[in-house]
Amino acid sequence: MDKIVILDFGSQYTQLIARRIRECQVYCEIWPFHLKGYDLNSPEIKGIILSGSPYSVADANAPSLPSQVLESGKPVLGICYGMQLLVNTLGGKVVHAHGREYGKALLEVVENRGIFENLAGDIVCWMSHGDSVKELPPGFQGIARTENCEYAAIRDETGKIWGIQFHPEVSHTPLGREILSNFLFRVCGCRPEWTPESIIKQQIQWIRSEVKDKKVVCALSGGVDSVTAAVLTYRAIGEQLTCIFVNNGLLRKGEAEQVFSKMKEILGKERVIYRDAAEQFLSALRGVVDPEEKRKIIGRTFVEVFEEEAKKLGDVSYLLQGTTYPDVIESISVYGPSSRIKTHHNVGGLPEHMQLKVIEPLRFLFKDEVRKLAMELGIPEEIVWRQPFPGPGLAVRIIGEVTEDRLQILRDMDFIINQELRNSPIYKKLWQSFGVLVPVRSVGVMGDERTYKYVGVLRAVMSEDGMTADWARISYDTLDVIARRVVNEVAGIGRMVYDITSKPPATIEWE
Repeated sequence: MDKIVILDFGSQYTQLIARRIRECQVYCEIWPFHLKGYDLNSPEIKGIILSGSPYSVADANAPSLPSQVLESGKPVLGICYGMQLLVNTLGGKVVHAHGREYGKALLEVVENRGIFENLAGDIVCWMSHGDSVKELPPGFQGIARTENCEYAAIRDETGKIWGIQFHPEVSHTPLGREILSNFLFRVCGCRPEWTPESIIKQQIQWIRSEVKDKKVVCALSGGVDSVTAAVLTYRAIGEQLTCIFVNNGLLRKGEAEQVFSKMKEILGKERVIYRDAAEQFLSALRGVVDPEEKRKIIGRTFVEVFEEEAKKLGDVSYLLQGTTYPDVIESISVYGPSSRIKTHHNVGGLPEHMQLKVIEPLRFLFKDEVRKLAMELGIPEEIVWRQPFPGPGLAVRIIGEVTEDRLQILRDMDFIINQELRNSPIYKKLWQSFGVLVPVRSVGVMGDERTYKYVGVLRAVMSEDGMTADWARISYDTLDVIARRVVNEVAGIGRMVYDITSKPPATIEWE
């Protein structure tokens, strides 16, 4: 399969470049520029994209261009810093501009070939740079400019090396997808082979060749990632797969029953084991208020329960996980694994003595690609569009101690929130929507009587991959209905507030 490699120099937009390439049905991977041992000469690699960067090429510690990039002879597209790095490496001159160019600009295309094929005239583009190209390397020419940037796009005389100062991957460059598409198909000669059908066929073959006749166990959560991984693996190896669904007592209203019933229907009742461990988890959490301690307890308890059930299956060799590409990228990022804000929601692994080999058939897929795969596999829509749900469940949405009473209040509130949002046009655009119970009480009046009840929080965000998020602009009418229903129908809630903080600076979850 044809592949594009994106060399990451630390840009906040690198993942977005990958997503845009994938949308053109071309497979791509993100590699940190300093990754050791990679081979750009591989025949399936049809082109290389150099990302932007927070660095200036003049910085003493600025990332350099790996020698393999030019030695490979593959087509290259440098974006922002990537273009400046090409110019600086090949003998041109990059200078610090008098003022940073940031925001929309009008791009005048002076040569409509290659990446600008069929894009003659003026194009709106998004600029974000403090340095500019002053002198081009030998054999290069400018092919587009803006009012403040003489060399907004360049190419070499062979038509293999291209550079653009603007960002085609962001929505603020309306024709950015067309520019990237031209690079993929006209310059690199890629074929649009990255489709759900091809992914399924490829991964089934890989799973069979990897697993052979061994047994696989899956920790099933009911989310789209774990379900898709399970269904895909079942297609490959059938009864060699067993899924374990642990009810930790921290799930949403009716969720445990729904997930178990649906998975029995999809995979067959013999392939799904149900373990009700609610009392065990709640007992372990009694009196605990620190959010990190909650996570550790939940993770540790899960491992104990899962290990107990897995032992009953006999000789198991593989652990199936629904790991997705953002997790992989983060683990090998330019800056190394991200600073820990909070312990990862999912279980961080099983005890070493279990000696299970991990298998991750979704590890190179973004969330939207997982959903497309799920639809192709025939997974029901209620699972496909199920919102991401943290491993610790409602425990990280109850600030303070987790008790059965508080869980019931939160479940009832959360149910009403999402029941009303499902009736709203915005629902399918939401990444997550949920209630949070805070340890704060507020005075109110109901039936001419003073009340003193908990404050409930509505959290609803929009996002593409969860790495950044913006609060959802829910209509006032919908917010009004939610607030009135929660206060009137949920015992213990006397006031509702709406969290309008984006990520960053906040996280999506409250704990």
